[in-house]
Amino acid sequence: MDYRQIANLYKDELMERCLPFWLTHSPDEAYGGYLTCLDREGRVYDTDKFIWLQCRQVWLFSTLYNRFEKRRQWLEMARLGADFLLAHGMDTEGNWYFALDRQGRPLVRPYNIFSDFFAAMAFCQYGLATEQSRYTDVAMATYNNILRRKDNPKGQYNKQISENRPLRSMGFSMIMANLALEMESLLPPEELDRILDVCVHEVMQLHLDDQIGLLYEYVLPDGGRLDCFDGRLLNPGHGIEAMWFMIDIALKRNDQRLVEQATKVILDTLKFAWDDEHGGIFYFMDVKGNPPQQLEWDQKLWWVHLETLVALAKAYRATKQQACLDWYQRVHEYTWLHFADPQYGEWFGYLNRQGQVLLSLKGGKWKGCFHVPRGLWLCYREFAQLAQNQKQQTIKKAR
Repeated sequence: MDYRQIANLYKDELMERCLPFWLTHSPDEAYGGYLTCLDREGRVYDTDKFIWLQCRQVWLFSTLYNRFEKRRQWLEMARLGADFLLAHGMDTEGNWYFALDRQGRPLVRPYNIFSDFFAAMAFCQYGLATEQSRYTDVAMATYNNILRRKDNPKGQYNKQISENRPLRSMGFSMIMANLALEMESLLPPEELDRILDVCVHEVMQLHLDDQIGLLYEYVLPDGGRLDCFDGRLLNPGHGIEAMWFMIDIALKRNDQRLVEQATKVILDTLKFAWDDEHGGIFYFMDVKGNPPQQLEWDQKLWWVHLETLVALAKAYRATKQQACLDWYQRVHEYTWLHFADPQYGEWFGYLNRQGQVLLSLKGGKWKGCFHVPRGLWLCYREFAQLAQNQKQQTIKKAR
């Protein structure tokens, strides 16, 4: 395999078709922030602003500036969102809203703690890019607020009667692991180690069923399982994304056992969730094969496939297992064939089971400038490193 050729494929897609789409169509020069509800060609079809997507776009351009290339245009793009968020994004208690109108007036209260997660990530990276502590202070205040809310993330907005069915979600633990890694430069070493220990335990001990190699989305507080819709739910994309977070932690700690364990979960999840009839990865599944409660269970989504490509690339570089490379090639072929849009840039987000485009939008309430550019950048980085390693080995052998 020509690693350099693959690396360049991802880099070219990122630089020539993905980022230009967002840089051209997304900035809201009138009110600040970003317009993310964009049709296939980039035309705006709704002007509401969703905090997840505003924060993710600040994070994306700040991170590329910090870790890829210090382009002034990228920092300016991040500034447009950061200033808007600081002016309008929080309530008086420091909780981040879910949705605002175009001018920044709140539309949906801060019921969802993931707004806070993405805000902390965004202001950490933007603060590092600008070297201004007022932004990293926002990141740390938000991080501490997340810790205060962790036992009841939705607070008064929780619809569930949790004392009767106290299920815990894997989503909190997996995103907390990613957030801690993103904020490594701001956290005391002992705090970083503590958080990572907790997240690894919760994901790999409580949510993982070692016998079948799959991650349950919801479990009881002690890791026990319930035979109900939520208790049987598998979200393959979440499970696979969580595993590349685990691989990052494992590599940081030189923990080869965790690398191997996470890699096995990636492969087991793909074997279970791959659609053998039409190709692609199912969105939701029931671990016992019962009808899932989500009516969109058989759709094929952009983020699921991109996170899988990232996970497989990381797992392959860390283990050199042929199975990782075989699955990578299979998912790569499906993803590039069905989601990429060379005509207008960016990628489609939603396909039906047969792989046909279900919605031609490029951005909406849930899809923004995040999974596609992040996935392209991370895959480029993994294969560029593989190419470099391959080159060094060739030189070594020639000697």
